[in-house]
Order: sequence, then structure tokens, then C-alpha cells
Amino acid sequence: MKVTVCRRAHFNAAHRLYRKDWSFEKNDLIFGKCNNPNFHGHNYELIASVTGEIDPETGFVIDVKILKDLIKSEVEDALDHKNLNLEVPEFQDLNPTAENIAVVIYNKLKVKLDTKFDLEITLYETPRNFVKYSGD
Repeated sequence: MKVTVCRRAHFNAAHRLYRKDWSFEKNDLIFGKCNNPNFHGHNYELIASVTGEIDPETGFVIDVKILKDLIKSEVEDALDHKNLNLEVPEFQDLNPTAENIAVVIYNKLKVKLDTKFDLEITLYETPRNFVKYSGD
């Protein structure tokens, strides 16, 4: 029997959506106000969902404290109150769209989890706009 354990987290970050190899005009056409050269920010909400078998000894799929600590070290400490374009190595050559941020978070957490677990990342950029990624 598989069960999914979820942990919600929050971080604030600034970014600019643009491609270095495009003109300002093309970036502006594609990304609009998100191409602001002075950046803009979001209050991101993250849900990390870990799916696996219930351990018969503990009754846990995963100890939520382990998941909490992983999110703190791999996501919050790395991204919170940062300019993603300028301060986060993963985005030096990767456009920090919600989609790419979700994939980066997934990759950072997945390598720290036991391979027996499935992982899904849900990332809200705004209360109405969110993405999901599960490694597929």
C-alpha cells in the first residue's frame, strides 16, 4: 500500500524571465512585464510530496522531520530572499520560469531521498498559477 506524505514550504525570490541570446524586443514580446531588467518577485508556495510504502515498524512513509530538514537545506536556504538569476548557480544559464524552478527543486531533493520514494513537486508562483513536476 502506497501513501503520499506532503510538506508545504514557502520562499520569496526575485527573477527576470529572459534569454540572453534574444534581443530586448523579443524578450519583451515573449515574457512581457516578467522581462523587467530590474527584476520582480514572487512569494512561492511549495508542496513536496513523497510517495512510498508505510514502514511497518514506524508507521511512517518518511519521517516528516527528514523532509522538513531537506526542504530547509536544499530549497529555502538556497532560494529564499535570493535573486534567482544572479545568486543561484542553477539559473546562471537556465531561465527561472516556474517550470524550471520546479525541476531544479525536484532534482535537488530527489538525490537526497532514498530511491524507494517517488517525489512530486508542486510550485505555486501565485495563488492561481502553479506547476507540478514528478520527474517524467
